[in-house]
Amino acid sequence: MGSVDLPKSPMVFHPEKPSAVGSRNSLAQESRDQQAEVDRLLAEEVDKVINHVTSKLPLEVLEKIDVMGGLKEKVYNYFNQNYQNMFNRYIVTTEDEMVKKVRNFIDREEMKILNRYTPKEIAILLDEVGGMDKFNTGEIEKSIVNMYGHLQGHIQRGVNDLENHTNSLLRQKTDVGAFIRGENAYSIVKCSFKDSIAKPKTVANVKMSVNILDSELISPIFHYQVTVEYLLKELISKNITDTLDKEIDALKDLIIDEGREELSDSEILFEKMKRIENFTDDDKENVDSKRYTLVAKKIMEAIEGLRAEIDPATYDQLNIRENIKKIVDIENIRNRGFNTAVNSITSILDTSKMGYQYIENLKNARELVIREYEDTNAIVLPDERYQIKLKYYDPSQLHEEQKAYDVQIKSFEVEVMHLWDILEEVYKDGKKWKGITDFQDLSRAYRSKIAKEKEKSGEAVYENIEKAWDEISFVRAAETSIEEMNRTYIFEKDKLKRRFVIMKKRLHDIYGYKYPIQRRVMEERLAKLDAQFDEFDYKINPYHVQPGILLDLDITSIKRKKATLDGMAGVLNEFLFGVSKGFQDAAFASFSRRRSTVRGDITQSFSSADDGDNKGQSYLDLLNNTSVADESAPPLAAPKAIEKKSTGIVDNSRKKTQQRAQRRQSGGKLRTI
Repeated sequence: MGSVDLPKSPMVFHPEKPSAVGSRNSLAQESRDQQAEVDRLLAEEVDKVINHVTSKLPLEVLEKIDVMGGLKEKVYNYFNQNYQNMFNRYIVTTEDEMVKKVRNFIDREEMKILNRYTPKEIAILLDEVGGMDKFNTGEIEKSIVNMYGHLQGHIQRGVNDLENHTNSLLRQKTDVGAFIRGENAYSIVKCSFKDSIAKPKTVANVKMSVNILDSELISPIFHYQVTVEYLLKELISKNITDTLDKEIDALKDLIIDEGREELSDSEILFEKMKRIENFTDDDKENVDSKRYTLVAKKIMEAIEGLRAEIDPATYDQLNIRENIKKIVDIENIRNRGFNTAVNSITSILDTSKMGYQYIENLKNARELVIREYEDTNAIVLPDERYQIKLKYYDPSQLHEEQKAYDVQIKSFEVEVMHLWDILEEVYKDGKKWKGITDFQDLSRAYRSKIAKEKEKSGEAVYENIEKAWDEISFVRAAETSIEEMNRTYIFEKDKLKRRFVIMKKRLHDIYGYKYPIQRRVMEERLAKLDAQFDEFDYKINPYHVQPGILLDLDITSIKRKKATLDGMAGVLNEFLFGVSKGFQDAAFASFSRRRSTVRGDITQSFSSADDGDNKGQSYLDLLNNTSVADESAPPLAAPKAIEKKSTGIVDNSRKKTQQRAQRRQSGGKLRTI
C-alpha cells in the first residue's frame, strides 16, 4: 500500500487517484485495472456481434461493407456509449440513495444521543416535583381517547346514514342488512319484518333482538344482589388470568430469542393450564392454600353471603365485612357495567335526535325500558314509533325463562287441540244424515269388503296398521341430547300454525255463508288463539339467548318513509360499538410481535448509568407502570372497567418493553411474575 498515493483530504480532486473526488478508481478494488476490464468486456461483445453478422450475411454483401473497419468501430462506439450511460445512471442513483440513508441514520443517532444524555439536574427536578399522583399521563390519555372516540362516533353515524340510504335505494326494500353490518352481524338473535295488522299496505312492524355476551362486554355487568364474595373472586380470577397471559408472553418472547419454533394455539392453551396450580388450588379449608394468596381465608369467611345491603341492626363500621363492602362500593364494580350501557343508549338517542317520552330504569333488576311515546295503545299511536327493552340475563334467569317458555308452548297445544276436538265433533254431527261427504265416509262404507279381500291375501287391514303420519306435519326425527337441551320448538309451532289453517277451512266447509251461534263462538276462540300465538311466536325463544345483555327493539315505520328505521339503524350500530368488544378469534388475539420488529432502545432514562441513587428511574417507572411487585404475593389491583376499546394500546406496549428489559438484565431467564 505504500506505492498507492492516498488522498489526505476529502477536498482532493483527481480522476485517477483511488477514492478521490471525481476519481474512477476505488480503494475497494485494490490492484484491479478498471479500464482494462471495461475494454475487455466491450471487445468481447463487439466480436460476438461481428461474428454473428459475418455468419448471417451473404458474401457479396460483406464485400460491399467494410466489416473489419467502419462497422466494427461503429458497433464498438455504440456499445461503449450505452454502457457508459447505464453505468453513470446507476452510480448516480446509488449515490443519491446512499446519501439519504446515511443522512437519516446520522439524524436518528444524534437524536438518541441527545435524549440519552439529558443533564442530571432535570431528572432530579422532575423527581422532586412529581410524585405517585403527579405527572401522570393517564388522565390526558383518557381525554384524548374520548375525544377521538366521540369524533369517530360522529363520523361513523354519518357513514351509517349514507350506507343505509344508498342500500335502500339500490335494493328498493329494507331488510336485516340495513340494521347491523360487518363485525356485529353475529349478535342478531332475531329480526323480523311483518306488515302491520291495522295498516298492512303502508306500515311495517320490525322486531330486532341483539344478544351481547358477557365475554364481549367492554364493561362487565353484575346483578345488584350479587354477593361481595363473588365480586372479589371474579377480580382474583381476572388477576390470575392476566398474570398467566404475561407469563405466556414472556415465554413466547424467550422462545423467539432462542430461535426456536413459536408455540401453537393448543400449546399456549396447555401452558396456561399447567401454570394454574401456581396461583390457586381447590383446597378451601387450608389457610395456607394458594387460593388465599391474594385475599386471606379469614376475610373470605367474613364476607360470606354479604350482598348489596346490610341489616341496620347488625351494621358496625369497624367490622371487616362492612369495610370490605365499602371498598367495593367505592370502586363501583357492582353498578358501573349496567350504568355504562344505560348512559350509552340514552346519549346516542339524544344526539341522534331520536327522542323518547317514557323511560323506566329498573336498576336492581338490570332492565331498561324506553318508549318514544308514553301511551301503549297501538290504535292511537302514530305510525312512526319505537320501543327499546335492554335487560341483562344471567344463567339462572335464562333457565327460568326457558321453563316458562316450555309451559307456554304446552298450554297453546292443549287449547288448540281442545278447539280442534270440538270442531271435529261438530263436523261429525253435521254430516250424519248427508251420506258420503268426505274420504272417511267413503272408507267406512267399503271397509268390510276390503277386509274380506285382505283376509284372503293375508295382508294387514288398513285400520290395524300403526299410523306414524298425522297428515298435518311430516314425521319428526328423534331428538338428540343437543336438541333436548336447546329446544327450538320450530316443529311444534309449525304444526300449530297448520292446525289454525285447517280449522279455518273446516269452519267454512261446515257452515258456508251461514253464521249460527256455534260458528261465531268457535271463530272468536280461533281468532283469539291465533292472535295470541302470533304474538308469542314474535317473542324471543330463551333457548336461543346466552347470558349477557339482550337488546329488544320494536319499531313501527311507514314503508315509503322509513324515518325511524334509518335512525334506529345508526343508534344500534353505535351502541354496539361503544358497549361490545365484538367477536374475537383467540388465534388472532394471541399474536405477538417478533423481536425483529421491536426496538430495544425505546426504554430511555433521564439519568446516566453511573447515577447511584437512580432517582429519575422512579418517574420513568411511574410512566411505564413498571413498579415491581413482591414475587411471593402479587398484589390484587381492582381493574377498572375499560370504557373505550382503544385504552389498552399504550399499556400493552409498555408491558412488553418492560418484560424484554427485565429478561436482558437477568441474562435471558424467565422472571416469575
